[in-house]
Amino acid sequence: MLTALSPRLAAIAGMVPDRCRCLADIGTDHGYLPVWLLLHGRAGTAIAADIAPGPLDRARRTAASHELAERIDLRLGDGLTVLAPGEADTIVIAGMGGDNIAAILAAAPWTRAGPVLLLQPMSRAEVLRRWLPENGYAVRAERLVLDKGILYPILSVSGGAMPPASEAQAWGGFLLEEDPLWEDYLAQQTARLRRAADGLSQAKDPALAGKREALLSAAAEMERRAGDAHSKRSRTGP
Repeated sequence: MLTALSPRLAAIAGMVPDRCRCLADIGTDHGYLPVWLLLHGRAGTAIAADIAPGPLDRARRTAASHELAERIDLRLGDGLTVLAPGEADTIVIAGMGGDNIAAILAAAPWTRAGPVLLLQPMSRAEVLRRWLPENGYAVRAERLVLDKGILYPILSVSGGAMPPASEAQAWGGFLLEEDPLWEDYLAQQTARLRRAADGLSQAKDPALAGKREALLSAAAEMERRAGDAHSKRSRTGP
């Protein structure tokens, strides 16, 4: 019996809009998220999709064990090819790299016209944050969750316009200033930036040298933002 979700899935569930008519979980694995949402009255119906038969079989067993087989439509397929436009009002794409999430959205431009997209990159979030505003999507909310010692961002996105992401925003997030985990996330991401810059320290190619300077500039900006956040938190208390 599914009594609780992992911190990562629970955080995604918490961002599902009220009165969700139909939730589509792309890359569902065990189907825990749609089952939990249905059990708690957070979604009317659900579509659980995966590219591989094994995870879909696990999701089928999860649904059956909770007597929800009639309310979850299980679909085998790649990305959003399993959905028709307008079929789901909330779409979750979680548990994969940010570059993979961007590729899934690129193949389904209709997602700019209505559904709430809850995107949870396991890696390369900076790629996704750069891609979204360049392709007609706006980030409406963002939060962080700590799961098994790892910080993960979750973005709530829909079609719309927003300014291009700076390097500091791509790596440090758009709307995380009030998140209690933001300082830790900035420290983690700044360390990644500096490691990437160190890897380019011997580059002779002007383009690579320019990339290194951009990375170092973004790291310095994020360190400044972390310092500002710490000062603000010190003034206002926990």
